[in-house]
Amino acid sequence: MKIAISGKGGVGKTLLASLLSRKFAAAGYSVLAIDADPDANLAANLGFPHPDKITPVSEMDDLIEERTGARPGKSGSFFKLNPRVDDIPERFAAEHDGIKLMVMGRIKRGGTGCYCAEGVLLQALLSHLLLQRDEVVILDMEAGIEHLARGTAKAVDYLIIVVEPGRRSIETAHRIQELARDIGLENLAVVANKVRNQAEKDFIKDSLPGITFLGFIPYDQALIEADLANLAIQDASQKISTEIDIIYQAIVSASQVTNPVK
Repeated sequence: MKIAISGKGGVGKTLLASLLSRKFAAAGYSVLAIDADPDANLAANLGFPHPDKITPVSEMDDLIEERTGARPGKSGSFFKLNPRVDDIPERFAAEHDGIKLMVMGRIKRGGTGCYCAEGVLLQALLSHLLLQRDEVVILDMEAGIEHLARGTAKAVDYLIIVVEPGRRSIETAHRIQELARDIGLENLAVVANKVRNQAEKDFIKDSLPGITFLGFIPYDQALIEADLANLAIQDASQKISTEIDIIYQAIVSASQVTNPVK
């Protein structure tokens, strides 16, 4: 199962990615979480010790040069367009509490654009993770779907758009919908976060007609207090935990219908 999570910055993409990763892992699935957001926080949300010590793949200059033939940052370099990446997850993924994690890092570097050695390696690695890995892959993306191409989009069982009550969040969701359709990604769903009341729930549903809603995560001050106290967020709020159970069951049920066990 491959799940990509996107949405406007600050809406709770990383929260959802971390809680779903833990839920799938607790259910016995092999889970690989991918942090593809330049503002990388997934390791911290998952409780990895010393998350700041995890080196993003885009900053592994020796590896990039070894696999592409070009040193990052050097202009005018020629590099391989199909570098080998199949061994990278086993060699460089961090692991904690039964969850493997890879931090991708920024594809773009100042003045280089995205067509560069590190960008080629990251795209090849992401394609391998989504197309070849036999495990639950949960991809925490930035506000967009630039990491996905037509080929990799076909492997995504769900693109989950996280929204919050607010027009900017809804506008971002509409843009992501359009981009997803452009690359043929039709399995879209929404998770609403920070929902305080029925009026906010109705606003979100009315603003995004014709799309599947997996769940509505309630606003809970306990989650903020746990974050400030550097406590485990997965145990901070029973209300949120209950809703994550509902979202998880919706994803698993839909997957079983789409991909029945033979």
